[in-house]
Amino acid sequence: MKKKHHFPFFDCAYQGFASGSLENDAWAIRYFIEQGFELIVCQSFSKNMGLYSERAGYIHIIVEPSENATTIAKNIRSNLGGITRSILSNAPNFAVRIVDIILSDPQLFKEWVEQMNIMSGRIQKMRKMARDKFVELGTPGTWDHIQQQIGMFSYTGLSVKQVECLIEKFSVYMTKNGRMSVAGLNEKNIDHFVKSVDWVVRNVQ
Repeated sequence: MKKKHHFPFFDCAYQGFASGSLENDAWAIRYFIEQGFELIVCQSFSKNMGLYSERAGYIHIIVEPSENATTIAKNIRSNLGGITRSILSNAPNFAVRIVDIILSDPQLFKEWVEQMNIMSGRIQKMRKMARDKFVELGTPGTWDHIQQQIGMFSYTGLSVKQVECLIEKFSVYMTKNGRMSVAGLNEKNIDHFVKSVDWVVRNVQ
């Protein structure tokens, strides 16, 4: 990226929810800053705070230190304000207040981090369990990607026809490009999911 003079734009939608660690999930951003990049980071709390219906997040813009840093910051803030005004007029602040309360209170912050770790661990457990069950059934193909991917969702590699069959025949739902919600799996429904996918992979081309 340095060689090609690219400008990095990070979409930080899963911080703390991907690996279970806020620090680990922010490593790439810190590394790019250490390497001297100017960059933008969009940070969402929709997933890691469960604020889907009340979207909240931050935009961070990192610029090189300079004598004009204060002026540059003011110009950036002014431009962002203009963009926000034209799109939203006034952004809703209900969810922002929730985020502010949690991040400002040491006890609430600790509880939030612990809960993210629990949820992240549960999703990782479901990924491993699904992968192991596919291997156990001998489902055609390689299913390591189910365990190797991170976050709430996973690209299964299923075709549009296979997904349509899953929906119609087995009531297993996902987007037509094969993107599924791993968070929707649990120990009660994972056998149905794996066996349904196994059948579809074997019978629908």
